[in-house]
Amino acid sequence: MRKQSAGVRRKIMKQILRYRAFTLLEVVIVLAIIAILVAIAAPTWLRQRENARGVACQENLAKISHAKEQYAMEFHISNGSTIVYPDDLISPPGTTQVGEGYLKVVPQCPANGVYSANPIGTDPTCSIGTLN
Repeated sequence: MRKQSAGVRRKIMKQILRYRAFTLLEVVIVLAIIAILVAIAAPTWLRQRENARGVACQENLAKISHAKEQYAMEFHISNGSTIVYPDDLISPPGTTQVGEGYLKVVPQCPANGVYSANPIGTDPTCSIGTLN
């Protein structure tokens, strides 16, 4: 076997490395494709996130509404009467611990709004709206 010179080995290695690496144009094209995909997907993702917040807000309002109805029926409270939200629904009269009431936890608005229970017979509201 003959021994290869260092120059020949270096030349072979350069050829191998040249074919293994990406050219600048290839990298730019891949980045452009990724940017286009992100530009298409980002608005859809943001819209879906807002829809999920709206659904969560509506579910929280429904929980508050059901808790109000149960409270009013148990304590024979007529329409138009007010309650202290969330205290009456978390710990109604006659209970001593938080969480024994009609709501185990106080619902939190996913968009940092504030829920108002409103008088008996009316729907609860969110300071931001229903987010939908």
